[in-house]
Amino acid sequence: MLIVSPGPGHNPGGGPATTPARIAVVGGGPGGLYAAALLLRQDPTRQVTVWERNAPSDTFGFGVVLSDETLGGIRDADPVVYGALHEELVRWDDIDVVHRGHRTTSTGHGFAALGRRRLLEILHARCTDLGARLHFRTEAPPAEVLAADHDLVIAADGVHSRTRDARAAHFRPRISTHRCRYIWLAADFPFEAFRFEIAETEHGVMQLHAYPFSASSSTVIVEMREEVWRAAGFHELDEAESTARCAKVFAEALGGRELRSNNSTWTAFRTVANERWSYGNTVLIGDAAHTAHFSIGSGTKLAVEDAVALAAAIDAHRDLDEALVAYETERRPVVESTQRAARASLHWFEELAGHVDRPPRRFAFDLLTRSRRVTHANLRLRDPAFTAAVEADFGCPPDTPPMFTPFRLRGLTLRNRVVVSPMDLYVAEGGVPGDFHLVHLGSRALGGAGLVMTEMVCVSPEGRITPGCTGLWSDEQAAAWTRIVDFVHGSSPGTALGVQLGHSGRKGSTRRMWEGIDQPLPEANWPLVAASPLPYRTGVNQVPHALDRAGLAAVRQEFTAAARRAARCGFDLLELHCAHGYLLSGFLSPLTNHRTDGYGGDLAARLRYPLEVFDAVREAWPDDRPVTVRISATDWAPGGTTVEDAVEIAAAFASHGADAIDVSTGQVVPEEEPAYGRSYQTPYADRIRNEVGVPVIAVGAISSWDDVNSLLLAGRADLCALARPHLYDPHWTLHAAAEQSYRGPAAPWPAPYRAGSRRPPTGRRE
Repeated sequence: MLIVSPGPGHNPGGGPATTPARIAVVGGGPGGLYAAALLLRQDPTRQVTVWERNAPSDTFGFGVVLSDETLGGIRDADPVVYGALHEELVRWDDIDVVHRGHRTTSTGHGFAALGRRRLLEILHARCTDLGARLHFRTEAPPAEVLAADHDLVIAADGVHSRTRDARAAHFRPRISTHRCRYIWLAADFPFEAFRFEIAETEHGVMQLHAYPFSASSSTVIVEMREEVWRAAGFHELDEAESTARCAKVFAEALGGRELRSNNSTWTAFRTVANERWSYGNTVLIGDAAHTAHFSIGSGTKLAVEDAVALAAAIDAHRDLDEALVAYETERRPVVESTQRAARASLHWFEELAGHVDRPPRRFAFDLLTRSRRVTHANLRLRDPAFTAAVEADFGCPPDTPPMFTPFRLRGLTLRNRVVVSPMDLYVAEGGVPGDFHLVHLGSRALGGAGLVMTEMVCVSPEGRITPGCTGLWSDEQAAAWTRIVDFVHGSSPGTALGVQLGHSGRKGSTRRMWEGIDQPLPEANWPLVAASPLPYRTGVNQVPHALDRAGLAAVRQEFTAAARRAARCGFDLLELHCAHGYLLSGFLSPLTNHRTDGYGGDLAARLRYPLEVFDAVREAWPDDRPVTVRISATDWAPGGTTVEDAVEIAAAFASHGADAIDVSTGQVVPEEEPAYGRSYQTPYADRIRNEVGVPVIAVGAISSWDDVNSLLLAGRADLCALARPHLYDPHWTLHAAAEQSYRGPAAPWPAPYRAGSRRPPTGRRE
């Protein structure tokens, strides 16, 4: 019986909201089958029909990995299915990473797997027992027909979902195809651990992912970049030939045994995301709604969790529309977090060739922490012996976290690896830093960071972003900065203070951030200069004047004069700001440099002026003090700076004497589309560090001391810069030391603050 809700539905194209009695499930994979079983378990009077285009015994792939969290959800939702699975699961704890003849083992990871065919058999039996109608070798009716004839349609028809495609205008799928080819195979013996093995062949780097799924079998996935796949000739081989070639490449891992296939084809992974997961009475689950790269776990895991969440939402809401909203509200944040981790893992394997030169244990640590879900602290709990060995390789003194190891840049030794990022404050008067700057920078210096950076200090009045920006074009400003430098050096000995010099370029003459970011001043605007006469926002920001040779020379001299003043102020380090769309960044990006003279065109020409400024600054700056350069490693926009360009830019600055590259991204053009996420910019720092061989400062959504330790140990960065965490907590570094029980010389508490070096009690227990 159809129960009609008194309230209207929320979905366009849907009729009245209902509690579903007639349910269609499109796709007989684990997600669709488990959803059918759970909905029938809730209400045996429901009519649930499952359409599966393949035969009951057909399956693609071999083993399925399920986490303890997923198994716990299955146990709570349906103890019968859980009991059947529990008898079949193969469990193990170790991960083996094999690279250049070294096998590094990490333990304590806790995996559970079973054969995909056996999982389907269990779910077939459960659905049949509960009364579901299972149609095999049968295409489901069209989406619109199902939606008209049923109260609920569950689209579990996979990455190539026809149901989703039929309503694509509403679901608005975003599908990205990636750069590696992979193939699912099997071995007729159980690996002892989850095994990652790297093969460096004459054609390029190939990798093997393998794990047991029964007492006699293992899944084996072979993956490589598209160009490696073609160079090796795999694109010309049939299924049997590919299988045999893979067995030959990884003969040592297989002990000379053969591999077998099962309708196995080489595939490029596709990431699926949808703006919406439901339309009317149709809802997407599993790969139809979202995919996550196999290197962080099974897509089956996500599909089964979707089924559990959907059934629970329907059980909790008599109104179907409310249930579908509740399902998506619960699952979307979890899925998007998983997809961010999967994207990081996928990217790591795509760029595997850039990681292979790391020493064996560091390489293993890098691999294990690639998705950012497994971290240094997490590994210390799982496998303290392995983590201690990696720390020893890194050079950590006893009882010292990686972030509290010193680092040397030219004549400057930083006592730890924490940097307070430059943060524009917009509170200067006439470019002169005042008491607010003294307190801001002084409190962060007292807070324990190894290096504290000023905001972008502008080299001329016309080079300011806003009227509230600081400068170093006058002696008055230099005197104010000297006061701040003296306070930091006198009150927090051992803390280095760095100055970031820059020029706003086309992004100048705007309001303070809280008054309207990037919006022009309502009055008293000053003229702008840039590489090319292109406004930041057409029709909003003013058109800048393209610098001619005289203008280029004048600005270069302004940078030189500011550098000399900064040296006299006593700053320990100077950073040249060549990022975020400001003047020097505007020369580097092809989106903002349209010049036809010797300063525009190919990358070498676009680099010419920023390098001229760098050379002038380096000459004006004391030889024993380091100079770093901040760059935007990508513009996050088509036609802009690429990571390959960034590597070349970093190499050019390094060859001219840059002591480190501060690797940021974006903010060059307003139409950018950044891929935000935890530590989202660090892959660019990683690439530059390990390809150019120059120290790097990693920035961008690094928020925890665990992130810092993980990035350093993995070899992705030499220093880590944090901004917002230091706004939230000026003593972030000291608190990080306390939370890790570190009391060494790299994080000394100022004498007046020592009484607060332990967390105060929060209450009394009787």
